[in-house]
Amino acid sequence: MNMERSKDIAPLSGNEDVRLIGIDWGSTGMRVFLMSQNGRIIGHREATSGISVIQGGKAAYMRTLQELAGDWLTTWPDAPLLACGMVGSKHGWQEVPYVNCPSDAQHIARNAIRVDTGSLLAAPSSLHILPGLLYRPEAGAPDVMRGEETQIVGALQGQPDWASQSCIVMPGTHSKWASIVDGKVHAFATHMTGELFAVLKQHSVLGRLMPAAPDGAAGRVEEDEACFIAGLEAARKMLGQGLGHQLFSVRTLGLMGDMPSTGLPDYLSGLLIANELLAGLHWRTIHGLGHAPLILIGDAALCARYACALSYLGVKPDAVLVNTAPAGLWHLASVARLV
Repeated sequence: MNMERSKDIAPLSGNEDVRLIGIDWGSTGMRVFLMSQNGRIIGHREATSGISVIQGGKAAYMRTLQELAGDWLTTWPDAPLLACGMVGSKHGWQEVPYVNCPSDAQHIARNAIRVDTGSLLAAPSSLHILPGLLYRPEAGAPDVMRGEETQIVGALQGQPDWASQSCIVMPGTHSKWASIVDGKVHAFATHMTGELFAVLKQHSVLGRLMPAAPDGAAGRVEEDEACFIAGLEAARKMLGQGLGHQLFSVRTLGLMGDMPSTGLPDYLSGLLIANELLAGLHWRTIHGLGHAPLILIGDAALCARYACALSYLGVKPDAVLVNTAPAGLWHLASVARLV
């Protein structure tokens, strides 16, 4: 099992006043947070053991958690555990039913489910898993999220203006655009931007002209910024011609030598992100949030890319937040009276 452990923020003696072990467990990875009073993080670990790679039922989930944070469970056996994300999906540790929008922290916390770990836990810690959100628009298919609702709750803490009314954008494999009104998630829309990029690059004709990126390569974003901007511009110029037509330009630009192969991934990224943003900004307007704060939450590099694209489209985000899940976990634990 692939474990990548992060160091604790400071050496731990076992005498710390630990109140909560928060878990953000998604499809591709998991993060655990050791929290003291008022949600202060004193330890943080992460691994690439998302639910997509875990096999073996509940015992496998417990084994994975023990490998990453078993010493915490033993040292602080009375600390409650609260988890969010895909761990509560049909394919996770235990399914936790979605709650309907509009929904706030009270509604989310009230519908958390306590997991019967039986003899799986070496220590008598209690584990609760939070629900995700379900949104059914008047016209259109239902939409869902798991984990992002906890990030939203965290982002709204200490921000009454954002809680009153805001649009929160969470870039990622499945990007989310959420409408926040009176502290509640009223509506949201999912865009499969990150997954489309990965599938098209790895499994379509578009990827054949692209060089294979070395493991851990992260410096290409700045090097090929011009190609990314070209993708944004192309999406705007070809607006109304259909994404399918726009995407084929990735191939023709490479075939004709009009763009270097190293820049094609960034051009593709620009096309996809621009299409998401143009649709998302329209969605923001029709939900009455055109002048409300626009908040980005997510990976720092990806949020920087979205901020760049938004700026190109004449929109400046009001804030960019990196990691709001711990604050959300703490607040929801407080609401659920776990801490």
